[in-house]
Amino acid sequence: MSSLSLAVRDSSTMLRRNLLHARRYPSLTLNLLLTPIMLLLLFVYIFGDTMSAGIGGGGPDRSEYIAYLVPGLLLMTIGSTTIGTAVSVSNDMTEGIIARFRTMAIHRGSVLIGHVIGSVLQSVISVVLVGAVAVAIGFRSTDATALEWLAAFGLLTLFALALTWIAVGMGLISPNAEAASNNAMPLIFLPLISSAFVPLDAMPGWFQPIAEYQPFTPAIETLRGLLLGTEIGHNGWLAVAWCLGLTVLGQRWSTANFNDDPK
Repeated sequence: MSSLSLAVRDSSTMLRRNLLHARRYPSLTLNLLLTPIMLLLLFVYIFGDTMSAGIGGGGPDRSEYIAYLVPGLLLMTIGSTTIGTAVSVSNDMTEGIIARFRTMAIHRGSVLIGHVIGSVLQSVISVVLVGAVAVAIGFRSTDATALEWLAAFGLLTLFALALTWIAVGMGLISPNAEAASNNAMPLIFLPLISSAFVPLDAMPGWFQPIAEYQPFTPAIETLRGLLLGTEIGHNGWLAVAWCLGLTVLGQRWSTANFNDDPK
């Protein structure tokens, strides 16, 4: 078999392994999925009227705030899901299975590729579940065309790939699962200081650059524009640039750490 065929075969095997682990031990994925769902319900039903009145400058309109909130929560779902990836990779590194894989005649990169593809699939499924909850409580995207829906799906997948590679790197450098979970917490924290919940111009002036110059804000604004038909501006290419940059950085960082044989 060619090296490419071996890589595809071994990566497929590792992907099946990770999907089986996720199916047999779903508690971690479900716990991480509950965070964006609970935030969605909290902000819509507890703060929805107040937030919509403050943002729109008019009367309370919970439906408008649902439309504003959902794109940010979808991307936050991806960040939350990839924390499980960091924990899973850390468990593999500390429980000895990686040492066993190093002695076997398998493609070296297949272990990481299996984790990455499995995590991206889980992220997409999680986004669909959170999106279904959003639709159930009133979210509508009537202005989006089929091409805009396709672009939105592509952005979500690309963003999931970028964050997954970063999470894999965090898992590789963590001494245990608890440390991996803590190291990956910025993937949940960053959406909280982005434009996910309130517009940038509603934030204090000194804080606006912090919220603006980070990967989640341009991705949220792009996804919001695609789903709601609002202006995207320069956020589209910024979001893609962030995704590609984080993917390359995460892949090289993860590969370097994985290939660094233990002394």
